[in-house]
Amino acid sequence: MDDIRGKTVLLTGASTGLGPHIARRLGKAGAKFVLSARNDGELKKLADELGDATVIPADLSRRGEPERLAQAAGHIDVLVSNAGIPATGRLATFAIEEIDRAVAVNLRAGIVLARALVPAMVERKSGHLVFMSSVIGMIPSGGESVYSATKSGLRGFALALREELWGTGVGVSVIVPTFVREAGMWAVTGLRPHPIAGEVSPARIVEAVWRAIIRNRAEIDVVPIQLRAALKLQALTPRLFATTARWMGATGANEEMDERQRDKR
Repeated sequence: MDDIRGKTVLLTGASTGLGPHIARRLGKAGAKFVLSARNDGELKKLADELGDATVIPADLSRRGEPERLAQAAGHIDVLVSNAGIPATGRLATFAIEEIDRAVAVNLRAGIVLARALVPAMVERKSGHLVFMSSVIGMIPSGGESVYSATKSGLRGFALALREELWGTGVGVSVIVPTFVREAGMWAVTGLRPHPIAGEVSPARIVEAVWRAIIRNRAEIDVVPIQLRAALKLQALTPRLFATTARWMGATGANEEMDERQRDKR
């Protein structure tokens, strides 16, 4: 898809965090929108700003909501599966309901939306799906077991679906950012990441989303150069990487993040 002017984008998680930034960037390129999230008021404000947008509130943690959203959205050219919730902390601290909610929003919703939207895209031989993963899904880290499971699962799903749809005219991309400053779940904690992990701006993320659609990129890692090197080390020597991460105290940082996010679940 080399042009999104006039194309309709279904954007989940649109009301807060990276959602408005993604909408503004794709809107600048001429896209139309179906905006979805739980916060109806914020969705309407964003829709008024964009000028060509439909609002469909949905709670993707609830069974049946992704299907309802897809049906209500109608014709969709591009899905940007951006909805996500924090799920940081040691496994023993999670209630079963919290695990179910994290899996439902961060992983299952994107899969179900794709299942609902892909057949029409394949029939038209045109469309694109973008899934927002996280570097946490690629790097094992104590205190991130649940969140890592959802984000690594989403990445694996997206890359496999891309192969499944190869040659149909429907593209699939996954965006893998590190910690994002100024917007999103990490920004609200007020914490600073380890220097190796670094932070990236929302502007870099939204440019990656746009580039993924226009250039049909399989995967775009939005990370600082030092983390890019660390990811290569992790792929080559995962045991050494895990040992180094423990030595650097990554788990402690995650536990502090958990304390600041627990009330936001």
